[in-house]
Amino acid sequence: MEARDMDLTEDQISMRRLVRKFVDEKVIPFVKENREREWSAPPEKCWPKELFFEADKLGLRSLDVPEKYGGISIDTLTTAIIVEEMGRGDPGLTNALTNNRKLSAYLARFAPEHIQDKWFPLYMEDPTFLMANCNTEPRGASDRALPYNVPEAALQTRARYEDGYWILNGRKQFITNGYLGKLFFVYANTNPNVGIAEGTSCFLVPRDTPGFKVERANEKVGRRFCINGEMVFEDCRVPEDHLLVRDEAYRKRGGYGTKGKIAESAQTLGVAQAAFDETVTYVHEQFQGGRYIIHHQVVAARLARMATKLGAMRAFLYRVARAIDAGMTDSGKLCLMLKVFTSETSFEVCKDAVELHGGNGCMREFGIEKHLRDALVALHTEGTIDIHLFKIINSMFPETIGSYAGS
Repeated sequence: MEARDMDLTEDQISMRRLVRKFVDEKVIPFVKENREREWSAPPEKCWPKELFFEADKLGLRSLDVPEKYGGISIDTLTTAIIVEEMGRGDPGLTNALTNNRKLSAYLARFAPEHIQDKWFPLYMEDPTFLMANCNTEPRGASDRALPYNVPEAALQTRARYEDGYWILNGRKQFITNGYLGKLFFVYANTNPNVGIAEGTSCFLVPRDTPGFKVERANEKVGRRFCINGEMVFEDCRVPEDHLLVRDEAYRKRGGYGTKGKIAESAQTLGVAQAAFDETVTYVHEQFQGGRYIIHHQVVAARLARMATKLGAMRAFLYRVARAIDAGMTDSGKLCLMLKVFTSETSFEVCKDAVELHGGNGCMREFGIEKHLRDALVALHTEGTIDIHLFKIINSMFPETIGSYAGS
């Protein structure tokens, strides 16, 4: 039994073993065999459709789908364990799957029953079904999460009510699963006279809705097996019952944000673990200076630091996951801190891994550079580091940190 198994339940250990086997036998070989596909294939052929069918067999697509539709609910710590293992295989695939999971929970919480009765069966019967959360816009992204609840910070995408329909106009970009998504959760401004927290609504928009167009795929430096997209709404007509949350969508998205930060931190840890594991193999097999690379003391010392950082990341992740499951009042602040720590630390570990591979670390065929690219994305997704730092300090000193600086 591994040392870190000691504080996990038998079910959690079994789940980790199941997902680890899937990653080792299916995901990692796929990634190695498709290094060129990651870059040269068009978006619709780049994404790993084959792995979604495999994940579906294990029930990894049904997490947080209501039980009556064939899904299962799991706690935050178990989620973190699953996502870490998945991230060790490929964070692009992981991103796509966890985004579906978060939005399944959102749909279950806010959609009326007849809407759930339509979409959950469609989702469950189609392993390629992707859902997308549409928040980021060309003129604003994670800065919208700052405590500047003023009209100037409002979304540029607007929605107005007219004859039983909501009419959406605007543009979204950098949307996870956006290019190939089939169901979109779209945030729009429904009251421009108040702050963003009181004037933002969330709408359910199927891909074939008139006035909705997926315009292009966003080409990322990392996590390329998750296809982000940019979309346009031009007098997009959404039925009245497709309004999920009116005016208070920003206030009520806390559960979605928490799930996102835990998942992001877990898969980022998985990326760093994969980089470390491959580096350990490399330095034990390769010669430099007349001896195995591991026999150089500077290399051994750097590996020790990498292992220490991995242990700290995992301990922090488990602590925050347990705090969320226990409903602790400081879990929100801890979640922000976790996201900052894991993003920065994973990038450091992956940078060390590339350097310990010497010149080979920069070569695509060795694959270690992919981990560094994937880790880089973590510094930006689910909110940038600087925005998280601002929110952390604001939660600690809300009376003194500062106020809105003006339009």
